[in-house]
Amino acid sequence: MNNGVAVSKKGYSCSRRTLLSLIGASALWASGLLPLRTAQAVDAPLEKEQLKLGFIKLTDMVPLAVAAEKGFFEEEGLLVTLEPQANWKVLLDRVIAGELDGAHMLAGQPLGATIGFGTQAEIITAFSMDLNGNAITVGNDIWQQMKAHLPKQADGKPQHPIKADALKPVVEQLRCAGKNFNFGMVFPVSTHNYELRYWLAAAGIHPGFYSTTDISGQIMADVLLSVTPPPQMPATLESGTIQGYCVGEPWNQQAVFKGIGVPVITDDEIWKNNPEKVFGVTKGWAEKHPRTHLALLKALIRAARWLDENNNANRMEAVKMLSKAEFVGADAKVIANSMTGTFEYEKGDKRNASDFNVFFRHHATYPFYSDAIWYLTQMRRWGQISEFKPDSWYLETARKVYRPDLYLQAARVLVEEGKAKKEEFLWDSDGFRPAQNEFIDGMRYDAHTPNAYLEQLTIGLKGKQKVVSGRLEG
Repeated sequence: MNNGVAVSKKGYSCSRRTLLSLIGASALWASGLLPLRTAQAVDAPLEKEQLKLGFIKLTDMVPLAVAAEKGFFEEEGLLVTLEPQANWKVLLDRVIAGELDGAHMLAGQPLGATIGFGTQAEIITAFSMDLNGNAITVGNDIWQQMKAHLPKQADGKPQHPIKADALKPVVEQLRCAGKNFNFGMVFPVSTHNYELRYWLAAAGIHPGFYSTTDISGQIMADVLLSVTPPPQMPATLESGTIQGYCVGEPWNQQAVFKGIGVPVITDDEIWKNNPEKVFGVTKGWAEKHPRTHLALLKALIRAARWLDENNNANRMEAVKMLSKAEFVGADAKVIANSMTGTFEYEKGDKRNASDFNVFFRHHATYPFYSDAIWYLTQMRRWGQISEFKPDSWYLETARKVYRPDLYLQAARVLVEEGKAKKEEFLWDSDGFRPAQNEFIDGMRYDAHTPNAYLEQLTIGLKGKQKVVSGRLEG
């Protein structure tokens, strides 16, 4: 099955499954908790029961693995094949082409596709897969140079969070010698790209602009960022092609275990509880398969709950799943180093990090408009959105892509079926998190006013500015 892992359906009939769903939906509709259209939607078989879903070999694909291994897909009437993909571009292209029914995606991918950056397609998400989970790693030589500029704790270990201020003199020394500092990141619209850029810019290091004629992202750059597939990050660092990278797990911990690099900061230290991956499908697929989509969302919500329930009691079981070759295939010890409440920076410097991976708590699965808008502000900041957009455009675009209405339909059914608790979900949210200021530079982000947010940031496009012929205008 194309190196995928298949999940067999349970033996009960479609008619019995439909009857059980209808009984639950009728009770919900009578109580006023379930909209009429959802009650009607479950009164029929699934439009499609055999599905192929894509993913990249990263720890945060785990809701898909859990839904498969724990039988949640089965119980929702789905026969699912999970298939690893070579890179994020291939994954997105195959979803658009219909070769995959849906996939584990970078949060920026549905947004980038919708606005036509890189490719043009209508992709939606009704499920956020996780919060946090990334880190920035540098090679050993760079780390030794950075350490000279770091404040120390009483025990002699570096004080965290580590700002890019410690990297700035290293970059300047290389530039004076006529050399470039090269960072790897996983995709132009990835969280990793924007987190790395945010960290660098907060220290006055320019990570470079994009333009309509130059999509390298290296215009006016002090350091050069380029795409490297996640599983190849450690080897590319070891070869000397890059001096550092930003990636998800287990590829930062892999550098520690191999003794080739040091993770200097985690993404939740750059932006506390930042959204990371989403589950994406094309808008056309969702409209053609509404009941199937609902079943998928239910299974994924259940998987996320399982991952975080009882104070992460199930994490070691999840680690064993991920270590299988068909999922991530890394050593279980490497995966456990970040999945079970700790994170190791320099070898032997293991610290508590209970929220390094969050899958359900803090409303991690809810697709907030405000999360989508932050990604769009970063696309504008670095020139992927080349022209000024009014505040209203950001919300309109977020609403096209992020679908909390569909998420809540699945949540309502789960509550009625006794598979989730009513208090676990945000029933009355307007789709916005409260304004946030837990960023490494202390900036305040209010998604209601994205242009005012951009104005605060020292480096990056704002107002009517644009990049033309390699220069900043306006």
